[in-house]
Amino acid sequence: MADEIIPKEALAYLKAKAVKPGFDHRDIWRQEHNAAFTVAKMLELDILADVQEALTVALEEGQTFQQFAESLKPYLVKRGWWGEQLMEDPLTKEQKTVQLGSDARLKTIYRTNMRTARAAGQWERIERNQATHPFLVYELGPSREHRLQHMSWRGIMLPADDPWWETHFPPNGWGCKCRVRQISRREAERLLKQGGIIIKAPPMKFKEWTNKRTGEVERVPDGIDPGWNYRPGDRQKALDAQLAKKSSDAL
Repeated sequence: MADEIIPKEALAYLKAKAVKPGFDHRDIWRQEHNAAFTVAKMLELDILADVQEALTVALEEGQTFQQFAESLKPYLVKRGWWGEQLMEDPLTKEQKTVQLGSDARLKTIYRTNMRTARAAGQWERIERNQATHPFLVYELGPSREHRLQHMSWRGIMLPADDPWWETHFPPNGWGCKCRVRQISRREAERLLKQGGIIIKAPPMKFKEWTNKRTGEVERVPDGIDPGWNYRPGDRQKALDAQLAKKSSDAL
C-alpha cells in the first residue's frame, strides 16, 4: 500500500477529533463521532490519544491491519489494556468483567476508523466538487456477502444534496464496505441510457431501537445498524448533537 495516495481530507478529519473516553460504544453516538475519538472501555486519555496517533500514522503511511496491529498491540499489552478485566461502569457503578484489547477488537478499531475517515474525506470532496459532479451513485463494496437492503440500494443515483444521503451515506453498519461514486451530469445521462439506475430515493422503513445506556428510543432506517445512520464528515450535525446532549444532561 506504499504507493496509495492518502486523501488529505481523511487525515485531517481523524487528526481533528478530540479524545473522549466512553465505557460503552453507545456512550458516544452517531454524529458525535465526527468530532470525538473514542474506543469503548479505553478510559485513560493518554492511551486514547496514543491509539488515535497510531491510526493517524496507519492512514498516512497506508499501513495494512497487520502492520497496525504489530505496532500497537505490544504498547496496549504493556499499558495493561489487554484481555478480560474487571471494571466499574461509570454510569451504573456496577463491577463488570469486560473485554479490553484483543486481536478482534484491534481489527474493529482499525477498520471502523479507516472507513469512516475515508468516508468523511470523500464527503468533503463531494461538497467541493458538487457544481461539476452533482450526483452520487450507491455501489456495493468487495464484501463476500452483502446485506439484502444494501443490495437493493445498488444503482441508486441521487443529487448529492438529497436528504437520503444524510442517513444512507456509507458505511452503513459494522463491517459495511459499500461506497458512493460522484459523477457529472453527462455521466449520469449515460448511465440512465444503459439502464439499471434508480433515480428516486426508496421509501424508508424504520425500526424502533432503544439505547439502553440512555433509555432513548430511536427510529433507525431498515438496513442500517443502530448508530450508523449519520454521515461521516458532517461536522455541523456533530456540533448540533453535542449541544443537544449538553442541554439534555443539564436538565
